[in-house]
Amino acid sequence: MATSHRKRAFKYRFYPTDAQAAELTRTFGCVRKVYNMALAARTDAWARRERMNYNQSSAMLTAWKKTEELAYLNEVSSVPLQQCLRHLQMAFTNFFGKRAKYPRFKSRKRSRRSAEYTTSAFRFRDGKLTLAKMSEPLEIVWSRPLPQGASPSTVTVSQDAAGRWFVSLLVEDPAVKALPVMDAAVGIDVGLTDLLTLSTGEKITNPRHELRDRARLAFAERRLAKKAKGDGANRAKARRKVARIHARIADRRRDHLHKLTTRFVCENQTLVIEDLSVRNLVRNPSLARAISDAAWSEFRRMLEYKASWYGREVVVVDRFFPSSRLWAHCGSIAETMPLSVRTWACECGTVHDRDVNAAKNLLTAGLAVTACGAGVRPQRESFPGGRSAMKQEVLRREP
Repeated sequence: MATSHRKRAFKYRFYPTDAQAAELTRTFGCVRKVYNMALAARTDAWARRERMNYNQSSAMLTAWKKTEELAYLNEVSSVPLQQCLRHLQMAFTNFFGKRAKYPRFKSRKRSRRSAEYTTSAFRFRDGKLTLAKMSEPLEIVWSRPLPQGASPSTVTVSQDAAGRWFVSLLVEDPAVKALPVMDAAVGIDVGLTDLLTLSTGEKITNPRHELRDRARLAFAERRLAKKAKGDGANRAKARRKVARIHARIADRRRDHLHKLTTRFVCENQTLVIEDLSVRNLVRNPSLARAISDAAWSEFRRMLEYKASWYGREVVVVDRFFPSSRLWAHCGSIAETMPLSVRTWACECGTVHDRDVNAAKNLLTAGLAVTACGAGVRPQRESFPGGRSAMKQEVLRREP
């Protein structure tokens, strides 16, 4: 029996010719137009208590192309237009399944500029990728090799706010397979002063990527604010400068998180983290910037999909678990734990570090879940005011 491999996207930067850039820009605009028109049609149908599926919206697309007003839709490849309708169908499926909010319209300035091509709309031969409606292959910077003999099933072309062009190739990767089972397990507590604290006692300093470029970013944003409103060239140039700084910050942050999560997944069979309501935590105006820069949600997302790739287990402990007030050595629970207390001596004589103690408690709770399915959600009345332990942790970690 043939071995099935997981699909993995490999993203590369490329430099289009003027003709290719113009073609892709037209495609992005058509994709946005078709998506918004289909969403408007489905919203009207929803108001009439009717449901519209992909086949119906696809038939509408065919009719739109025959009109004089929308005849320009025929100038670009039809595949990205059909794919955006499939994406809209998936958005509604998630909405009806209560996994996402109602789909939103795409904005020309704020939404991601991208187009997805399936195998019928591109040619990949001898390491060269040629898209439909183009006569020349894309000039791709192959920063890392594709898996041997890989053949892309879909290709997604995108342009970020900084004006950089990227192509993402979805291929089957034989390297993505379960790693040998091991006994190692680790509890991970997130923070701001220390980005991560492990139950082993190791602390990983928060690199504060945004803080390193904050002065440069503020200067660029002031320059942008002084430009006249509208679509002028000077304002567009200033906007790209701001976007380039944001892109550099995001690239550094993403690279750092990739290295950390890959290391944790390779070194441990079980990884225990705490459930976080980051959406609520960033409402604290004094800490919102630092919390966003720490990217706790992105860390969890990477950890979970890599664990799924390599046969590891991520256990998520309830946010109301008293990881900070519970003393890991003797099991006692402190009635109060002021946020200013970083270390303390337990009644049993053990000296605790607050973050390491929390990570150890998370590990213990997570192992209990994996061993017997025990819950780690305490009774809510045991927490005065209903505030979670994690929220208390965030409030005390000054950036």
